[in-house]
Amino acid sequence: MGIPFVKQFDFEYGRCDSISPMIDRVVADNPGPFTYTGTGVYIIGDKNVAVIDPGPATPNHISALKKALEGRRVTHVLVTHHHIDHSPLAAPLAEEHGCQVYGYGLQARPPEGGEVRLEAGDDLGFKPDIEICNGLKINGDGWTMEAIHTPGHTSNHMCYALHEENVLFSGDHIMGWSTSVVSPPDGHMGDYLSSLHTILARKFDRIIPTHGPVIEEPQAFVQAYIDHRLERELQICEALSTGLTLISDIVAKLYDDVDKRLHPAAAHSVLAHIIRLREIGQIEGDGPDSLKTHYKLTAA
Repeated sequence: MGIPFVKQFDFEYGRCDSISPMIDRVVADNPGPFTYTGTGVYIIGDKNVAVIDPGPATPNHISALKKALEGRRVTHVLVTHHHIDHSPLAAPLAEEHGCQVYGYGLQARPPEGGEVRLEAGDDLGFKPDIEICNGLKINGDGWTMEAIHTPGHTSNHMCYALHEENVLFSGDHIMGWSTSVVSPPDGHMGDYLSSLHTILARKFDRIIPTHGPVIEEPQAFVQAYIDHRLERELQICEALSTGLTLISDIVAKLYDDVDKRLHPAAAHSVLAHIIRLREIGQIEGDGPDSLKTHYKLTAA
């Protein structure tokens, strides 16, 4: 069974939509291969609100968000992680409303120069006013948000659970329209799978990603996300068992029906899986983990 992707939803750039009694959404006008229709910015509460992932500092989006916030005061700005489609407007919005920006902090393993970029890229100027930790409760006017550290997509990725509605704002950790990018060195597949199990155990009623529509059946969806990753690892091991040793050859076999222009991105995903398989003792390599290393299954 494949992942039951959810891709269609009703939105309009510049419009503020209510998706629950406590949650409004404004979609930024930054569509693209990593952002889908654009960054979904979420406003939580009534008059005194939190804003999650304020998005890019583009003129049209700034205007749309300002209109959506008329008559309201932003008391908290929450950021899932500092990619340029999520965090650039965080500091300006917080300064305008006299509040502070909350986030996990900087990456533990910053991306290396020259790597293939598989996401929108880093907001190098981002730094939260308040660095938060897993399990922190953030209380507002009629709402309580819990920070859940979910490394994998990035080492500093944070999701937020709204207790009053038992929903999860999942950032890029779980997306309805696509799988999430996990690219070493900052992305880590072992961390990612562990984080998915953490979310699965919480049994949320809805998952609300930063990009794309709400996931209305989260248990089945997250389990499918996990199953997809584990199936990919079985395919990698099977490819190694046939004598393939290089990631480029494994990618050519497993992604033969995919546009070859996407193979560099697929190679980084396979590398992330191989690093995990090596960590748990299923494969070994002739040197440090890299796209050029030769791998083989560990002898039984």
